[in-house]
Amino acid sequence: MLSEKRKWEKHKCESSKALHRVGLVHSSEESSVMELERRDRPEAEEERQRERTSALNQKKTFVISKREVKSAWERVRKNGGTGGIDGIELAEFAENRAKNLYKIWNRMSSGSYHPQAVKRVEIPKQDGSKRPLGIPTIGDRIAQEVVRARLEPILEQVFHEDSWGYRPGKSATEAIARCRARSWENKWVLDVDIQKFFDTIDHELLLKAVRKHCGEKWMVLYIERWLKAPIQHCDGRQEENRRGTPQGGVISPLLANLYLHYAFDCWMARSFPQIRFERYADDIVIHCSKQEEAELLKEKLSARLRECGLELHPEKTKVVCCDTQRQDYPNIQYKFLGYCFRPRAANNKRTGQTFTGFLPAASTEAKKSIKAKLKAELPKPSEGIGKVVERLNPILRGWFEYFGKFYASSLSDVVRWIDALIHRWLRRKYASGARQAGRLLKQIRGSSPNLFFHWRFIQTSGRAG
Repeated sequence: MLSEKRKWEKHKCESSKALHRVGLVHSSEESSVMELERRDRPEAEEERQRERTSALNQKKTFVISKREVKSAWERVRKNGGTGGIDGIELAEFAENRAKNLYKIWNRMSSGSYHPQAVKRVEIPKQDGSKRPLGIPTIGDRIAQEVVRARLEPILEQVFHEDSWGYRPGKSATEAIARCRARSWENKWVLDVDIQKFFDTIDHELLLKAVRKHCGEKWMVLYIERWLKAPIQHCDGRQEENRRGTPQGGVISPLLANLYLHYAFDCWMARSFPQIRFERYADDIVIHCSKQEEAELLKEKLSARLRECGLELHPEKTKVVCCDTQRQDYPNIQYKFLGYCFRPRAANNKRTGQTFTGFLPAASTEAKKSIKAKLKAELPKPSEGIGKVVERLNPILRGWFEYFGKFYASSLSDVVRWIDALIHRWLRRKYASGARQAGRLLKQIRGSSPNLFFHWRFIQTSGRAG
């Protein structure tokens, strides 16, 4: 293990002549992968070692540093997740980290890297259907992260300002705030849903876009191999992947953004420069001033996406009226990033008067999802209250911090439901009646008002309870 680890440590005795010839070496970590040379070796042996090192470096086709691979591993490890078809999980990979990372680096640098098949799994969606995910192996995720880290800064320079998804420095809550403001300014919205977007991306069109912005051939080569890697189902059956980029791949969100940058963003800027939109991956809201404008745009967009191998969802894509004074139109609400936008009662902070505004709040589907998740995480009655807090608080924190940004008063029913869930758990734990469990819950809340995150949320927001 020590010798393997030393391959990844910075040292000065490795030759880097071949890499310096292409002018891309910036540190000794990007040079040879040979073992450290012993300083007490005879001069002839040292010369032979340098020759062997130089020969090895000359065989490397692509310039990829070991530091890039190590950094990619750290990010993949931090993000977590399950292993792929080889059955190797993060903990097992970490046990032989130096050897595994060296293998990835060596193969990527020499051009001999080929990804394994992608494991197909299905996860339930809020509407009851299932979403297919493609899970690459840990090693393939690290390789993808190496390319993603290099390609992302290049593409960030060309992406549209209203493309919000999976981009550094941009958040979903900022996209929602922008969408809310524009829904006040424009009375009509085209709510866009692209049918099976990640599964229907045209490989050749995507690779054409990649080649336009990526000057390093090895990156294009590996992206093509990832796109065409076979899919392995749970029964072991493999099928050829002719379209799409698997959700679950590290580089898939970046590639999806690039595809829609040309299929949608640039087309909108060219064809309808006066119309504004928000796009978060394939979730798109377009703001129009008139109903006729929205209807025409829907027709034009459908034709444009067909040119790019994509289809609008016939039922989920719809024109929505955002005018709170007009309630006769069939569609007066739409969903974006888990929020439901529709007419809601609100208070004017300056005057204190109540008015009706077109506002976002946590959707019914989002509330159902958090309830199902909390139920699944609730510990057994044999475990203590500390285990309940440990299990629920991370979920509560993330959910309330996101859905509490807008119209937090709509979360009061979720707060009451969570208290009822804890109340039922106390009844089972102590085999007590409802009143006794209620008094115990009240006592816990009185002595530890910050114990559960939703209690803290109520105190700090002052808007839900």
